[in-house]
Amino acid sequence: MKTFHCNRCSHLVFFENVRCERCESLLGYVPELAEISAFEDAGEGRWRSLHPGADGALFRQCHNYAVENVCNWMIPADSPDVLCRACQLTRTIPNLSAPDNRLYWYRLETAKRRLLYTLAGLGLDVKSRQADPEHGLAFEFLEDGGDGSRVMTGHDNGLITLNIAEADDAHREKVRTAMGEPYRTLLGHFRHETGHYYFSQLVENNPRWLEPYRKLFGDESVDYGEALNAYYRNGTPADWQASYISAYATMHPWEDWAETWAHYMLIVDVLDTSTSYGVALLPDDPSEPTLTDRTPVEDASFENLMKRWFPLTYALNSLNRSLGMADGYPFTLAAPVVDKLRFVHRVIEEASDKSHPRETATPAGQVAAGQLPVQVAQEAIIPNTKIKAKKNRG
Repeated sequence: MKTFHCNRCSHLVFFENVRCERCESLLGYVPELAEISAFEDAGEGRWRSLHPGADGALFRQCHNYAVENVCNWMIPADSPDVLCRACQLTRTIPNLSAPDNRLYWYRLETAKRRLLYTLAGLGLDVKSRQADPEHGLAFEFLEDGGDGSRVMTGHDNGLITLNIAEADDAHREKVRTAMGEPYRTLLGHFRHETGHYYFSQLVENNPRWLEPYRKLFGDESVDYGEALNAYYRNGTPADWQASYISAYATMHPWEDWAETWAHYMLIVDVLDTSTSYGVALLPDDPSEPTLTDRTPVEDASFENLMKRWFPLTYALNSLNRSLGMADGYPFTLAAPVVDKLRFVHRVIEEASDKSHPRETATPAGQVAAGQLPVQVAQEAIIPNTKIKAKKNRG
């Protein structure tokens, strides 16, 4: 994530901010510019961008920004869309009459927008279901039913379902501890599930990538349900860290890919942030790790990314320990894992379209005047569904 500044007063602002703390200007993200912009009121629900790249263009707030307070993305004033490109991807939201669900919805949308920013920076196209019913991406944010039915977080043919309980920090930490996981975050779930989506889009039916994939990750045609049962029955191999990024990656080649994909997203996101902030490591002792390279991650070779990643995580973990906290990066990258990450890098590099940097989603079809966006129409409907393990790539 790059650094952003208010265009009116130059104050440092963040990707999620809606108002400048110094001059109180309205802030909003403009995906066409990949920038946070300050705005001035132009009347009739329109806002004039103060960003120099916008040349005074007029915008409107996304419905979920202006009304629901869970978004901060802007829409061109002449667009027929009610929802921004990010919110168009969400098909079902939590029941907002339940306590805390609006907070969980906000956290889910925030993590999703950060993921979309990274995908766009890497040149990966994200189409909505409205724009591409067959291959588009959609999200459903559901909760467990009062009758005992459970919602499984997972991916099914472009539909990503997340149990909103993952947006509850206490619940997520409890699950992380119970599962013996060193790392479990909301953003990590989004990265993992989109890994399944992009496997189906970029690898599954691509002869160029499928055989190399199988050599690294294994045969994905083995029965997923049986592999899942065996994983929970037998646990992980004792030496799993020699070949896998996580214990869960050992479960099935699909999960190995999704875990590796998610980890690659983590690496480029953190490096993008550190580069944007000018983070450098210049120790007095020449034997200690150094870091001065500021190559943009979207232009960096895989070797360049890895060369920078190891010293950065060494410093990150050292800082966390000084704060009395657990390591921020609790992973070990064995040589086979690095090879898998390199493969993900190659797949993305070939698939990327960087002619439109950080544009996140193809706009959906026109919304008729007065038509409620799907989020509002469905906000009180929480289907009590359980996604079958055979289809669900968790």
